[in-house]
Amino acid sequence: MTDKPAETYIQRCRELLDIVAGQQTAIEAAADLFAATILAGRMVHVFGSGHSRIMVEEMWPRYGSFPGYNPMVELSLSYHHPVVGSNGQRQAMFLENVSGFAARILRNYDLRPEDSALVISSSGGNVVPVEMAEQFQQRGIPVVAMVSLRHAEASQSKDKQGRKLHELADIVLDTGAPVGDAMITLAGLPTPVSPGSTVGGCVLINCLKAEVARRLVDAGQPPRVLTASALVGPQHSRQLFEAAYDEHGRRLARLFAELNEETNSSSPPS
Repeated sequence: MTDKPAETYIQRCRELLDIVAGQQTAIEAAADLFAATILAGRMVHVFGSGHSRIMVEEMWPRYGSFPGYNPMVELSLSYHHPVVGSNGQRQAMFLENVSGFAARILRNYDLRPEDSALVISSSGGNVVPVEMAEQFQQRGIPVVAMVSLRHAEASQSKDKQGRKLHELADIVLDTGAPVGDAMITLAGLPTPVSPGSTVGGCVLINCLKAEVARRLVDAGQPPRVLTASALVGPQHSRQLFEAAYDEHGRRLARLFAELNEETNSSSPPS
């Protein structure tokens, strides 16, 4: 219980930062994978359903980010604004646990083993993120999972085999959020408020971004970073945006170039 909820929340966030800081080895390993993909001219597929969409959009596109990432945001899984009625939250939460949906999403892309993937799910137990990881790995694509480990370990998987996202991943990153995600308990309120997974998740995303950028610079291929006009002036800012978007388009085109049923089957491409 706390009578200074804002101060307590800030302290909890400092604890999340410490958890993220203790994962430098995993962060660097994930950055190695992602940089190799980008240097190969391919894309890192970033997927999150529900509120995990926030981390996808934190990665790209926004100020301080750069091409090389394919943000996979399905509106049917993450469009929360109506809450109820058409396109409401009940439907999104239902679809998040429909087996086979992940395969249909990935049917849109010509995936290659040079690609890599970041799949984000706080609980790690919903069907679509679990099957996303499975589908990527069946195609020989390494998977980095971002979960809230304490929450994931305490949650029941909705996958028919009982699998959780972090159990399928090659590398696991932990947002540090507690069981249930919310971090503040108040007197007179039986359930906690103020989640933490987005805080830890966004810090992890930007740690990855910084590490990948360093690797691209070291390889002699510095990224085209979306940069505010307040830093570089309106003309150069506009040039950077146009160049970055053009590069994104060229990379994305490769994901459609040889699209067919054989390359998008559940078996790895030859």
